[in-house]
Amino acid sequence: MAMDDTSVHSGSLPDESATLALGAAFAAAAQPGLTVHLLGDLGAGKTTFTRGLLAALGHGGKVKSPTYTLVESYALPEYSVHHFDLYRFADPEEWNDAGFSEYFGQGSLCLVEWPEKARGLAPAPDIVLELAVDGDGRTYHFQALSQTGQSCLIRLLTQRAARC
Repeated sequence: MAMDDTSVHSGSLPDESATLALGAAFAAAAQPGLTVHLLGDLGAGKTTFTRGLLAALGHGGKVKSPTYTLVESYALPEYSVHHFDLYRFADPEEWNDAGFSEYFGQGSLCLVEWPEKARGLAPAPDIVLELAVDGDGRTYHFQALSQTGQSCLIRLLTQRAARC
């Protein structure tokens, strides 16, 4: 996919509420069938972003990191969201052994933390979101890697511009 100014979006998040708000804004732009790789060190805000996204999509319960369960699934009115955390993978083949490929498709949104632990077995992302600690806050960087991802980022940028 050719890169242009709608393929990337970056900014800063001064606090946790800003990270939750980014997740909520992304939820409004997202669609089923989207695969998002979440990158960042431990504590960078990947699960906080996911909490904001899920709350905006109507999930009223707790959202915990899937570090120990590997995947947490949320059946929502519009579609399902599957949040993967591959941090504890010792071998990429664990992806196939767990049958995780079955979670991906047009009826779900999949968020994958630590995708590099699956070494190419996880589906390619439509969007990569990288979060990084920056003092007391965070920075974020979205990159669209497919036409679907680029359309999502355009919707995100359009709705954020409309609020300004």
